Order: sequence, then C-alpha cells, then structure tokens
Amino acid sequence: MIELKNVSCSFDDKTILKNINLKINNHLSILGANGSGKSTLAKAISGLIHFDGEVSINAKNLQDINLMQRAKSISYIPAKLEVYDPYINVEEFVLLGRFPHKKSFFNYSSKDEKIAQGTLEFLRIAHLKKHTLHSLSSGEQQLTLIAQALAQQSEVIIFDEPTANLDPHNSKVIAQHIKGLKDYHQIILITHDIHLASFIDSPVVFIKNQGATLHENDFFEEATLGKLYEVEFNSLVVKYD
Repeated sequence: MIELKNVSCSFDDKTILKNINLKINNHLSILGANGSGKSTLAKAISGLIHFDGEVSINAKNLQDINLMQRAKSISYIPAKLEVYDPYINVEEFVLLGRFPHKKSFFNYSSKDEKIAQGTLEFLRIAHLKKHTLHSLSSGEQQLTLIAQALAQQSEVIIFDEPTANLDPHNSKVIAQHIKGLKDYHQIILITHDIHLASFIDSPVVFIKNQGATLHENDFFEEATLGKLYEVEFNSLVVKYD
C-alpha cells in the first residue's frame, strides 16, 4: 500500500500540490487538466522530486528506503524515452532494469540476462534487441521503456502519459499491455486520455486546484466529468478493446 500524508510540492515559489492525503491500496489512474500536477504527484510517489509531507510504501517512509530497495518497489516510466548514449541498444537498455538486483562491481548474471530477454519476448520486441534506441519508432521506444520496467520486477509500475506521443494503433497496443499488467503489478496510470483511463478501469484520482479527490465508481458518469472538467460530455466511447 502507498500512503500520502499532507504531501505538498512547489516549484519556484509556486505551489503545485497542497496537503494531499491519499491511500492507494491497488491500481489507480490519475487524471486532471494539463499542468494540474499529475506528473508532479507521480514523481513525488516515486521519490524523484522533493516534496513536503510523507510518502510511505507498505508502512515504510519513502525517505528511509535506500535507492536500491526503492527501485525494487517502484518503477517510473516517463512519457518519452530520453537517451544519453546514442549507441546503446534495446537489449542493453532493458538489462539496466536489473541494476537494483545485481551485486556491486559484478557483471549482470545469466539470470539477469534471462529476465531481460523474457521481457522482450513477452512484449514481442525481441527482434529489436540489437537495434539502437534512436533507430526505434515512438511506439517501439515506449515498449522498450515498459520492458526495462518489467525487468526491474518492481511491485508498483507508474506510467506517466504512456500514449501521449503515439498514433492510435500504438496507443491501442500500449493500452492493452498496461491492462494486462494489472494481473502482475500494481499499476498507477497518469493520463489526460479519458478513453484510456476508462479502458484500464481503475479508481481515479482527479487533480484540480492543488488538491486531489478520489472517485471509486462514479468518475466516468457524464455529470461527474462535466463538473470536474467544466465542459459538457455527451458520451464516452472506448475503442481500445
């Protein structure tokens, strides 16, 4: 379980989130307008940014968990792949997900290599393993990010706008993979795509005016959507199946 107590985040003296209190027992989708603080909340939960208040994972304060153990608990998948080594290939990148599990100063083990290969096969991108990351399409890059997170074998996987840069076909592929992963990991999805959130079918936290409200069952009702987004909704059509 992930619990947030009075979590606040500010940048350049501007408050983004204020006194967020939240218990995340299972899967969750986080929605809100652009710039509302969805990614900020995700990064706070992952311990990637400074915040005031407390985040705990399975009753342990996030700040008291060392980086290696934290990586075994939570994986954060950004919206876009950023590569600093233009020559690294898919296989090498995915193997980096095993870093929290390997012994210091030792090479990756045959077990690590087997797990990395297994994630590539699971996502059906093993044929790309020798391709450099820069040579991949946006959809292939997103699948590679997911493969690295799966190799990390963390309990929680946070997806931050996973379909933001994808065409409809690749969006469907990623959406189906995310939904399937709910059987093996706790999934936290950050998105502005209401159709995607509806397809993933998890409780929703809506970020607005620096606060967060939890919706267990009513979020996708037209009246609720209209009130939260301040626009009229006539229907919600899901095409990811």
